[in-house]
Amino acid sequence: MNFSEKAAKLAPSITLAITAKAKQMKAEGKDIIGFGAGEPDFNTPSNIIEACKRALDEGKTKYLPASGLVELKDAVIAKFSRDNGLHYTREQVIISTGGKQCLANGLSALLNPGDEVLIAKPYWVSYPDLVHLADGVPVIVDTKEEDDYKYTPENLQASLTSKTKVIILNSPNNPTGTIYSREELQSIADFCEEHDIFIISDEIYEPLIYGEEKHYSIASLSEETYNRTLVINALSKAYAMTGWRLGYAAGPKDLVKIMSNIQSHTTSNSTSFVQYAAVEALSGDQSFIPEMNKEFRSRRDYMIERTEKLDGLKYIYPKGAFYLMVDIRNYLGKTYKGKVMENSLDFADSLLSDHMVALVPGSGFGLEGFVRLSYAISKESIGKGFDRIEEFLSQLS
Repeated sequence: MNFSEKAAKLAPSITLAITAKAKQMKAEGKDIIGFGAGEPDFNTPSNIIEACKRALDEGKTKYLPASGLVELKDAVIAKFSRDNGLHYTREQVIISTGGKQCLANGLSALLNPGDEVLIAKPYWVSYPDLVHLADGVPVIVDTKEEDDYKYTPENLQASLTSKTKVIILNSPNNPTGTIYSREELQSIADFCEEHDIFIISDEIYEPLIYGEEKHYSIASLSEETYNRTLVINALSKAYAMTGWRLGYAAGPKDLVKIMSNIQSHTTSNSTSFVQYAAVEALSGDQSFIPEMNKEFRSRRDYMIERTEKLDGLKYIYPKGAFYLMVDIRNYLGKTYKGKVMENSLDFADSLLSDHMVALVPGSGFGLEGFVRLSYAISKESIGKGFDRIEEFLSQLS
């Protein structure tokens, strides 16, 4: 049987693959330290859980409008106004099964075969494959260390062709933790206006910022940019609701209408009682977020401290999200148990197999020579994991 050539070309998520192997080893009784998954280790706040229970008790388990619960759309509208200075109507908002579905819907609604999408390297692992699924062509923008691995007018111009239609922006960034300043966003907005490029702004890590930096939504810079931007967000990171699968997006009404039509023929509405819980998440007590941020910042600082104590390792300083990209290039080419560590996958696989530490190879993000560690785990686990990493590095020759 001949299967879809487009689907057959998709690569499994390297993040999920490492996580799956680590979980299998853990199920076998092994003591795994998991730096892999992008998932807060906090439980969902109790007020959100209680709201979900009430919805179940009240029988709110039926179909909802495909594009989302009206009350939740209103909560999303209020959130955008309160936090981002953005003003939308219900027709401009869609509720989906996670931020990933918002991205898939948006790309499917925007792209025709052969349309090109600019993606900064390093990138979240799913961006290129989501573009492929929508019949687009991902164009990887080669960013530089001295630019904090961000878009610049120069690298954007170098990647521009007559087929460029969309740019994907991610700030705070996964995997680097870098954040775009208002001035940097303005330069991107100006470039997109000049070349009539649409913007998809993935802002899922918006509240996870440590220090003096501030999150700006690119859509807030001007009316022109507002009209050419789809803003995507979700509850998974900010409210520790990864398994609840609830995302939302806002943008031009005509685009959101097409996205809603696509969703009506694929998943229809996201889970009804989760949407009622999401109203509480966005509208209720927000004290959980700064408390979680405080703990993440402490863990980040500890992870950096441990990294700096290991000879030959460098890192990209993270100002947001909850990841540390560690530069392992000084260890590639060395030998471990007779095997040459040729790339980040060799490094990660040997570390997991023999030292029971799971992290993600940088190749999955388009940045070979690096590995990504999540600090969404306890300090105790971070310490134990780095003890094992130190032992592993000492065995390379």
